[in-house]
Amino acid sequence: MSNRRTEVVCDTTAYLPDELVVERGIHRVSLYVGLEGQLERESAITDYGQFYERLRTSESKVTTSQPSVGDFVEVYEPLLAEGKDVVSLHISGQISGTCATAEQAAQRLADEGKGGERIRVFDARSSAAGLGLPVVAASAAAGSGAGGDEVLQRAIDAREAYDMWFALDTLEYLRRGDRIGKARGWLGSTLRIKPILTFEEEITPVERVRTRSRVLERLRAFAGQRHEAGADGWVVQYIQDHEAAESLIDECREIFGTEPVFTSEVGPVLGAHLGPGMLGVGSVPESFLAKG
Repeated sequence: MSNRRTEVVCDTTAYLPDELVVERGIHRVSLYVGLEGQLERESAITDYGQFYERLRTSESKVTTSQPSVGDFVEVYEPLLAEGKDVVSLHISGQISGTCATAEQAAQRLADEGKGGERIRVFDARSSAAGLGLPVVAASAAAGSGAGGDEVLQRAIDAREAYDMWFALDTLEYLRRGDRIGKARGWLGSTLRIKPILTFEEEITPVERVRTRSRVLERLRAFAGQRHEAGADGWVVQYIQDHEAAESLIDECREIFGTEPVFTSEVGPVLGAHLGPGMLGVGSVPESFLAKG
């Protein structure tokens, strides 16, 4: 236990539900997304349906950008001024400069004598649930009064225990955004495939299937494997396929025997590279998410 409260900061690519963020006292810093020359904060885009329709029809390349140093300072400085420690968890440094910018902001505040040395920045080496579940784990530790080092260790442990599979309707959006990673070898296939992937620092292929029904079958099987491994703190995330997501959520309730930690739709920054139709399930052991 620590006499100094620890606050948890993350970026918007965790896609945590707003109510969970408020309940856990989590602070968010927004990335940026640009389509057809208009750059805006991801947090300001509330109509995902409209964004993804623009993405489908636009011939322009989507751009995404990390927060500025000033964006981080704006969040960090008041917390440090209150005497808090900060654990700041972010999207993989392999695909975004967000962690590097967070570290620059911490260094600036340290140099200015404003307590920046009390900020611990953690590269989640993933995003979406791979960031969101470690954030929830960190917030559980912080809510129990843990100090900065202990909160950070909880996040590290949760990330090590985490796994997720997700399926895409097409590799086209990854190709467009040059985020294809290790799945590059699947480009140019003459088969109409539904790729199943994971995110270990970069996008990594798992297997190829041909139909949506087979996708659901494989995701259910993966959920069963996670349950058997004792990783019952589960989430489902999706893009513009509420029906398939609800079906998978119902299946996972039966498989895990618990309610999800959260479910959410993936927003524009990651969605620009994954495309509509993404569907995934991931989990960690529930022990990492409990207070204490």
